[in-house]
Amino acid sequence: MIETTIAGSLPKPSWLAEPEKLWAPWRLEGADLVQGQRDAALVWIKHQEDAGIDIVSDGEQFRKHFVHGFLESIEGIDWQRMTTMGIRDNRYEAQVPTVTAAVRRPGSVHGDGARFCRAHTRNKLKVTLPGPMTICDTIADAHYGRRADMAMAFAELLNDEARELEALGVDVIQFDEPAFNAFMADVREWGVDTLNRAIEGLTCKTAVHICYGYGIQQNIDWKATLGSEWRQYEEIFPALNASRVDQVSLECANSRVPLSLIGLLKDKQVLVGAIDVASTDVETPEQVAATLRAALEFVDAERMVACTNCGLAPLSRAVAEGKLKALGAGAALLRAELG
Repeated sequence: MIETTIAGSLPKPSWLAEPEKLWAPWRLEGADLVQGQRDAALVWIKHQEDAGIDIVSDGEQFRKHFVHGFLESIEGIDWQRMTTMGIRDNRYEAQVPTVTAAVRRPGSVHGDGARFCRAHTRNKLKVTLPGPMTICDTIADAHYGRRADMAMAFAELLNDEARELEALGVDVIQFDEPAFNAFMADVREWGVDTLNRAIEGLTCKTAVHICYGYGIQQNIDWKATLGSEWRQYEEIFPALNASRVDQVSLECANSRVPLSLIGLLKDKQVLVGAIDVASTDVETPEQVAATLRAALEFVDAERMVACTNCGLAPLSRAVAEGKLKALGAGAALLRAELG
């Protein structure tokens, strides 16, 4: 009851990439890079286990970027043809690669990392993948002509990847879809369909992570425009409740999301974000327990998983470690309280 997990990324150790910087370039190459990534994954698996995190992950130590880490291995993408594109409904601009032909996955992308992690933990193991809609909001299209068509093409590749990960013993496969909070009409029209295609045939637990983004300035500025209540979830949760996905991850700690919206997910497990990733303040176990306790009014304990709001990659290693310990301890407090 009330298992614990993280939403995604954890800080890169200083030997692997520049700390506290999103998408920092690798400091190693070749075989040294592979060994450095494995060392980093081992460190974070150990920290998660020690903190009482039940469903652990590699903290994205095998990739620089949660989307491009997958796309770098996909054919049909021109990495020399960079396009300036508005991201998350023009919240900010970025230089992104361009799809110039039908996309194809020539082989496993994250299998080696998953296989390594599976061999080094007895806990349940989660692997995160970018969702089809978020991929299409992070790459330019010069081939498909319609974002929904490109998303479905990527969903098919993601499904192939996910099936291989499941066969390696991965317990939870999560699709990260922050774009769901920016294109709510598209979520209902075709976004959930592409998510369903990505998880087709899987028997392991499947999750979709929908947050308000990393604690970077562009996201903080955007949140300031959303008013006293953040109700984006209200527009998409009914469609997600009708989807095939098992779990929905949402942002609750220090957010303005009305917790009553959790009630729209009556048929899903709910990953309640109880750790604020936009603050360097380390929560106390009591604060974590309070966030989870408040959510219990709208989701029963058997369907609740304690989680972070989003990834912790931009934070210092010490802060991230402290937040992991608070998450594990806070969930333990509530479990003890519930008997």
